[in-house]
Amino acid sequence: MLEPNETALLPEGLHDSLVGDAVQEIKVVDKLLNSFNSHGYDLILPPLVEFEESLLLGPGKAQSRNMFRLMDPTSQRMMGVRTDMTGQVARISHARLGNSPRPLRLSYAGEVLRVKGTQLRPERQFKQAGVELIGSNTTQAYVEIILLAYNSLTEIGAEKLSVDLALPLLVPAICEGLNLNSELSKSVRHALDAKDIGGLANIEGEIGLISRSLLEAVGTADKCIKVLGELNLPTTARDMCEELVILVKRLKNVAPDLMITIDPGEYTGFEYQTGISFSLFAGGVRGELGRGGRYIVNAQLGEGESATGFSLYLDSLMRAINGFEQAEKVYVPLGTDRDNISKLQAEGFRTVQGLVNEEDNVIEARRMECDYVWLNDHMEKI
Repeated sequence: MLEPNETALLPEGLHDSLVGDAVQEIKVVDKLLNSFNSHGYDLILPPLVEFEESLLLGPGKAQSRNMFRLMDPTSQRMMGVRTDMTGQVARISHARLGNSPRPLRLSYAGEVLRVKGTQLRPERQFKQAGVELIGSNTTQAYVEIILLAYNSLTEIGAEKLSVDLALPLLVPAICEGLNLNSELSKSVRHALDAKDIGGLANIEGEIGLISRSLLEAVGTADKCIKVLGELNLPTTARDMCEELVILVKRLKNVAPDLMITIDPGEYTGFEYQTGISFSLFAGGVRGELGRGGRYIVNAQLGEGESATGFSLYLDSLMRAINGFEQAEKVYVPLGTDRDNISKLQAEGFRTVQGLVNEEDNVIEARRMECDYVWLNDHMEKI
């Protein structure tokens, strides 16, 4: 028989959100969704569990090894618990909202569950909130999405925000333009992603010079753009860099306080994305607050359309903001007039109703951790 303390244990990476933290998390989600809604993004709520093949389409494929699976006793088909909500939004946009006018703006929030956490994010269950702008491949779509993420994070109290831009397809485009074989292309891409200075030092020829320059370019936007501008890149890669320059310029105009850094060779975590990608950070906070970028909806089905969006991670967000002040509690003894209780609640107080006649309502109010007690038709501070 289990001891009482053993029954309170939870699996690794799972936790209870207790008094205070739970309220704060709900308020953060509410503020984020209100911010998304004010910019024209309509809320959708996909199910926690779907058929496995649906969850593995598009963005979901990258998390296939991290998915909990179970058998549906009704259909006898395998189902999966979502590891990310982006793929579900993509499915809904195509299958359920295919006739809606483009660009389509959708928002979402909900729990995700993963088999394993990471060193920076050990949590296996956490909330996501985000948006997707579907049906546009313009640079302005990037601007709208990144600016919305910046504004939303600012509104909930996150400070010292920065965005790290990446071009996950830049290195493959360079290698293809230089007619490199697949083995060398993979070596260059992996070395740049891992910041492997030694590995890059052993790469000869033009790709060696370019790859080492790309590694040196990692850092502030101005520094990176200067280095990229001095490189002799193939046409496709040059076009990617030119769009990056335009995006940085526009972001600086609309969000001058947003710090912008660039890592042109990073691709881990952005494997399914097809354009500029980004991660969001706050000063002094462990782990990224969220990430996003451009991808193709239903590319596997040959019916793809461009989408740009981001997902925010509530576990990281809670570390980036100060706690919200809880509304003060008023102890109202048994028999208190309902009109008075309603008036207190309308004024923003939380009321704790007595269930029996107490000998000393002040003592009971203190025991119930209230800030005030209702006595003789008025509030008294405890």
